Amino acid sequence: MEGVPKEETLDPSDWSEVETLSHRIIDDAIGHLRDVRDRPAWQAMPANVRDIFRSPLPTDATPLGEVYRTVVDAVMAYPMGNIHPRFWAWYMGSSNFTGALGDFLAAIQGSNVGGGNHAAALIDSQVVSWCKEMLGFPAEASGTLVSGGSMANLIGLTVARNVKAGVDVREHGVAAMPQPLRFYGSDQIHGCHRKAIEALGLGNGALRRVGTDAALRIDIAELEAAITQDRAQGIRPACIIANAGTVNTGAIDDLPALADLAAREGLWLHVDGCVGALIAIAPENRHLVCGIERADSVALDPHKLLHAPFEAGCALVRDAAAHRGAFATTAEYLETAPRGLAAGGWLSDYGLQTSRGFRALKIWMALKEHGVAKFGRLIDQAIAQARHLTQRIEAEPMLELVAPTVVNIVCFRYRPRDTDASRRKEINVEIMLQLQENGIAVVSDTTVHGEHCLRAAIANHRTRQEDLDLLVREVIRTGDQLHAATS
Repeated sequence: MEGVPKEETLDPSDWSEVETLSHRIIDDAIGHLRDVRDRPAWQAMPANVRDIFRSPLPTDATPLGEVYRTVVDAVMAYPMGNIHPRFWAWYMGSSNFTGALGDFLAAIQGSNVGGGNHAAALIDSQVVSWCKEMLGFPAEASGTLVSGGSMANLIGLTVARNVKAGVDVREHGVAAMPQPLRFYGSDQIHGCHRKAIEALGLGNGALRRVGTDAALRIDIAELEAAITQDRAQGIRPACIIANAGTVNTGAIDDLPALADLAAREGLWLHVDGCVGALIAIAPENRHLVCGIERADSVALDPHKLLHAPFEAGCALVRDAAAHRGAFATTAEYLETAPRGLAAGGWLSDYGLQTSRGFRALKIWMALKEHGVAKFGRLIDQAIAQARHLTQRIEAEPMLELVAPTVVNIVCFRYRPRDTDASRRKEINVEIMLQLQENGIAVVSDTTVHGEHCLRAAIANHRTRQEDLDLLVREVIRTGDQLHAATS
């Protein structure tokens, strides 16, 4: 028929060529992980490589083999580094090969897990159920997989706002609330909570930061006084944000005491467990998060201590009806059916996304392969390694701890005795940068109650004790050189 254009597809014209290249990619991927210890922990990207990412929008086709060569040379060679055994910056998981296969297979299957009657939706729901079981939540509780901790915390705090608003806030908005709400968290809470409170229309002022004790846990007496003061001023206390592992130091708030206080005062208890909630599966240390099972909502990150490839977060909510009520909508194009594809219900009713990736498969496959007991042992291993590093630091005259080591985060610094705080910070920042640039190790830095320090977050299943011994030696060696140059 005249005028009908030639029909096209994104499928390859020669599947055998793609099959050959795909086998090579898998071989290269195995080598990338197998030999990770032989590569620098991090390396800077040269200007000529960086220029590749400034190229204009491609108009015409490029052979896939050529595209892959660019990926090998410009992408795979310059990773963030978090899979390396000596990467301890911020707080990251280090991925696993089975999870990567899961991500690949999920992309090949291509399912949108907004809901429906298909395998991907069932696996998504099963992984959420497994997360509930790991934390001791009741089977009838609710949950949803999300991108990570920031979104998981937003989910929990949204439900808390709606439950405590005193009005149908979805229908009438926050301006209709009879009283302003107050949320409470320690001065160590993650910055995502401010973002969440602002996004919920409450304003940063609705989040009251409470001081911490010597162990950097929320000061419960100060918290109680704040609640009493707010009530007297016509502000409605709504939610306590507890930490099951602060991002700065790994401090764990007194969860049983906070659960008692929340019950007594009629507040929602949300636990930010993105650092430490999954310590609940660690046989030697699970007591540290005792009480987390009493929370109204919890945020956790399978891409940290379950080492799922990024990204994978999870929000759990005890009250399933309140959870669904905070997000569900009725749309004529998403009606359920008695059978067929639309018979499975809509997982999108439990969060903000209608389109949802199949992120559950990478978690499901790794848990099936290794079993939850192994992941629990790996958590205990990371905590034991942090304690080893702590002991090494305490034994070195030129090093000092800046905060107590509770779980697997160690805050420390190089400290020559004849320098002031400003010079100490300069030296420690330079130590951090030289360790990174030389490919030796990657740590980050932070400030805890006004004290600058280096920070090693040991959430890496590839780390070995000798890696931490090397870190200590290199920090001292680099620090000594820097100090001597200015003495």
